Amino acid sequence: MTEKDFLDRYTKQLNNQQLEAVQTVAGPVLLLAVPGSGKTTVLVNRLGYMIYCKGIAPENILTLTYTVAATKDMAARFTHIFGEELSGRLEFRTINGICAKIIAYYGRMIGKTSFELCSDEKFTGQLLTNIYLNVEKDYPTESDIKGLRTLITYCKNMYLTPDEIKKLGKDNDIDLYRIYELYNVKLKEQSMMDYDDQMIYAYKILKGSPVTLKYFQDIYRYICVDEAQDTSKIQHMIISLLAGRDGNLFMVGDEDQSIYGFRAAYPDALLNFEKEHPGAKVLVMDKNYRSNARIVEAADIFIQHNKERHAKHICATKSAESEINFVTIARENQYTYLMKVAENPATRTAVLYRDNESVLPLVDLLERNNVPYNIKSADLTFFSNRVVLDIVNMLRFAFVPMDEELFMKIYFKFQAYIKKTDAIAMCQLAETNHSGILDAAELVDMNPQHGK
Repeated sequence: MTEKDFLDRYTKQLNNQQLEAVQTVAGPVLLLAVPGSGKTTVLVNRLGYMIYCKGIAPENILTLTYTVAATKDMAARFTHIFGEELSGRLEFRTINGICAKIIAYYGRMIGKTSFELCSDEKFTGQLLTNIYLNVEKDYPTESDIKGLRTLITYCKNMYLTPDEIKKLGKDNDIDLYRIYELYNVKLKEQSMMDYDDQMIYAYKILKGSPVTLKYFQDIYRYICVDEAQDTSKIQHMIISLLAGRDGNLFMVGDEDQSIYGFRAAYPDALLNFEKEHPGAKVLVMDKNYRSNARIVEAADIFIQHNKERHAKHICATKSAESEINFVTIARENQYTYLMKVAENPATRTAVLYRDNESVLPLVDLLERNNVPYNIKSADLTFFSNRVVLDIVNMLRFAFVPMDEELFMKIYFKFQAYIKKTDAIAMCQLAETNHSGILDAAELVDMNPQHGK
């Protein structure tokens, strides 16, 4: 197929910016794609262009995406346009997927079995619970363990030094370095690694084994990376090694869309792309095909306040079908207002919120008023947090002071040193006297010798 035939058949719907991105194949290329600019369409068509017009073997192309779902979606879109035969010869992987391949290859080369990947969150959760208890001398809540997981992931993805980990622990009022070290030791003792270790081990293998690095560089002579703004520091380090200083690396992203800093997303790699890859080309796709022009205009004004970014704007292609309405509400009334909007919505209504904690009062209101709602990927562990459950049970007990089940759940939390035998006796006496359980306390013999 000639280049003209390919362009006539597959790219007539592309604008000039998109077409330039499709046709720019050699060397390091950074494509800055604003929201709704058709980056996936460009990525898929660019793969076809590389194969049909540049004669590049599909086996020599590696396409990296952020999630497993994204790899499947991109593979499906490529198959829909170019067919299954070519799609089956291309590799669509996550970073962890390629890291697993690197580790397995190195293991075979040196004759050793690689560590087993630990995907059991219950196992790692219990492991962290035991370590936390040992180091902090306190039993962790569910949110404590979740916070620990996030911090450990951050440490590994940002490839932090011991001093940086210690400082991070100090900022979070926890002996993070000690917990981090024990966690890693315990995993190694059981010949296991977590998903973040997988990347660190792959990076160290590529750095320490020129044979392994050359093997993968020879295979993947062209690397495409989607959602580059969400890629972590260690992931960028792995990609840079695979691509080499002057390799054929195509990165698609937008530092303005980076929202996963707490997970160690590293948009600095996009800002430093030209410095790290001399002679790199930087392309821009700034046309939004998705949103109302008014939304695009407002978003662009807001985004321009960012300091660390490439100079670019979002340009609307749709008309201004409706205006943006601003409603000013006192902070204490915001959740009530949102609940009333949700009670009788004329259309499907979306609520954007800053973090998981900020949506909790709204969820509570909706639950209390039986208003249907749906939250995607919600983290509502607040409601199952041990401390929250204890407080709720205490409040419920205050209204129903004869509830034996509630009392037995919370009696030892009162710091009144009530033994279990005394608690049971109080419940039995309260039932006999038809009184509150705490009223029965003064009638129960709580002598230290009692119950022995």
